[in-house]
Parts: sequence; C-alpha cells; structure tokens
Amino acid sequence: MTANIKSSAVAARATPHLDDRRRTVDRTTALYAAALILPILVSIHQSSGSILPLLVSALIIAAGWATLFARLRHHRFEGHAMIGAAIFALMVPPSIPLWQALLALSFGIVVAEQIFGGRGYGFLSAPVTALAFQLFSFPGSTEPATSGLIALSVIPGAAILLSVGLVAWRVALAFAIGLFAALAISGFSVPLQSLFTASLALGVAFLVCDPVNAACTNIGRWAYGVLAGVLVVILTDPDQGTGHLAAIVFASLLAGIFAPLIDRIVIMINVNRRRRRNG
Repeated sequence: MTANIKSSAVAARATPHLDDRRRTVDRTTALYAAALILPILVSIHQSSGSILPLLVSALIIAAGWATLFARLRHHRFEGHAMIGAAIFALMVPPSIPLWQALLALSFGIVVAEQIFGGRGYGFLSAPVTALAFQLFSFPGSTEPATSGLIALSVIPGAAILLSVGLVAWRVALAFAIGLFAALAISGFSVPLQSLFTASLALGVAFLVCDPVNAACTNIGRWAYGVLAGVLVVILTDPDQGTGHLAAIVFASLLAGIFAPLIDRIVIMINVNRRRRRNG
C-alpha cells in the first residue's frame, strides 16, 4: 500500500511536467504549421498541383508512423512528424517516384526521431535525415525548380518562428556570415539574386535553424551557424549554383552532427572558466 501511495505521489508530481511538455509540443507544431501554410500554397500553385500526391502521401505516412509509435509507448499522438513530412515534400522534386520519397521519409522519421523517443529527443531533425537519405540513396533525383516566389513565401513564416524563438537569430545571422565569408575566400563570383532559391530559403528556415538540429548554447549557435554556412559553399556543385538542394541538406546534416560536440566544448570552457574564477 505504501508503494502504491508513493507511485501515486510521483505520478501526481510528474503530471504537470508532462502537461507542460505536451502544451509546448502542441504549440511548436501549430507555429510550424502556420509558418508552412504560405510555402505550401505557393508550391501547389507553382507546380500546378503536381506536388499534391507527394504532399498528401507524405502526411499520411508521417501520421501513420507517429500513431504506431504513440501506441507502442502508450503515449498520445503528436503531430510534429507531419511538419517534417511537409518540409520534405516541399524540398524534393514532385516528379521523383513516390515509393522513393516515402521510403526516405520513413527512414528519417523512424531513425532520426521516433526510435529516440520523438521530437526533441534525437540530435538530428527528421527532414534533414530523410532528405540526406533521398539524395544519397537515389542520386538521380533532380533538383526542384528554382522559384524566387517560393523563397519569398518562406519569409513570413520564418519571421513568425523567429519572433517566438523557434528560430535562433544567432544561427541565422551566423549562417549568413559563414556563407558570405566562404564565398569571398573561395573567390566565387555569385550574384546575390542567384542565392535567393527555394532550396536555400527552406533549408535555412526549416533545416539549419531547426532547434533539434542546431546547437543549444549561445556561443555554440554562432559556431554552428558559421559552420553550416561554410559547408554550403564547400559542398556546392559549381554546375548547380550555390544553395542547391544537396549542398544545403548535407551542410545541415554535417553541422547537426557536430552541434552536440560544439555545445559540449562551450560548456566545458564555461565550467573551467568558473572554476578558475572561484579557485
């Protein structure tokens, strides 16, 4: 009986924390959904609706995986996997075989997100992993059409995410610094308008600046952002132009892999500095 009382007390104390996490996840999902509405509508218009089969299928498969893992863990359904699915659908060409896209998306959702416990428990975002799998496994995938209008449609949503802190301004600014510094050092002569592509806009807003993919410490965010910007230039294929899909995806992937190490180094430096100060 004592054990039951203790278990009940622990559950009572844990419930507010679970409720807070659920509200946070729901709020995050709703804000990302709002940020994606305009890019989705513009993409549907630009593609004359050809993106719809991919988009709908991606949302269904993401909802299916989220439901399966929620039942296995006896948790409630969380819809953020569908946000990753929408980002994936916006960034791949709608002409790719549907089975390839759904296989890559399933890999990203399951391996990068769900097996770690869901959104916020892994260290790589699902769309980054899914896009990297797609590009690496099916290298014949063509680059989606460059659209300045889609790039423009990303700005309002990015501003929403920036205003609520889901996009860290340090990461965004550091990315721009790293990108332009690497272009200047490499000697690439790139017109500014050529950088304003749908892949780069979507990639910066929803891949590089994703809190799951990015560093957490303030100094780490500067280092992570600069690293991602430099990697975009390093990984750029001159024939495709700066900011093409593969460059932004693999730059996000590599920078995300190093993000925990960057944070670890920053924390160790801060701890050692405090020890010396207090010693």
